[in-house]
Amino acid sequence: MATITAIYENGVFRSLGPVDLPVGSTLRIEPVAAPATPPSEPRTPEEEAHLDRVYEIRSRRHRGGDPQAAERHNEHQ
Repeated sequence: MATITAIYENGVFRSLGPVDLPVGSTLRIEPVAAPATPPSEPRTPEEEAHLDRVYEIRSRRHRGGDPQAAERHNEHQ
């Protein structure tokens, strides 16, 4: 069986990638610390251009027209 890399959150191990196991499978887990961030492949120029566009859009300030919107954030919860 291949190694499954997972993260432990809120009492549950969550896989960081696809897992080829039937639902409800029982596993024996032997914890081995892994690097904090998995190594990644270098991005292609197309991916870099796409990310540049995403970050540019995210940097824009949104003006919703309601100056008290932040104060009323939890009003309907």
